Amino acid sequence: MNKVQLTAQVVECKPLRYTPAGIPVLELTLAHESEPIEGGRPRRVEMLVNAVVVGDLAGRLERSALGRSMRIEGFLAPTRKGSSRLRLHVQQAAVLTREGDGESGQGSTQV
Repeated sequence: MNKVQLTAQVVECKPLRYTPAGIPVLELTLAHESEPIEGGRPRRVEMLVNAVVVGDLAGRLERSALGRSMRIEGFLAPTRKGSSRLRLHVQQAAVLTREGDGESGQGSTQV
C-alpha cells in the first residue's frame, strides 16, 4: 500500500499551471515538524516535502494554501520515470483551524 498522511504547513506555492490536456497542476513545498516515538524514545523530525496536486483540488488549494497548516493525504511517486527522487501526490487536503488538530481530525475544513 502506498498511502501518506501528513500534517504540514504550505511554505511555497508555485503558480497554477495546466497540462497540454488542460488539467490544472499545482506544485507545493510542505514543512512538517513532529516528534514520533522510535525505539521507545522520542525523535525530532523536521523536513520539507515536495508535493504536487493535480485536478480540481489544485485550483482550490492555489487560492487558500500558502501559509496554512493542512492535513494532507496522498501517495508517493517518483518525480519522473526512472528517478529515485520522490514527490508527494496530494489527493485530499483539509485546512486546520486550530493547533493540534492534525491527529483528531476536528477543527479542519475540507478544501
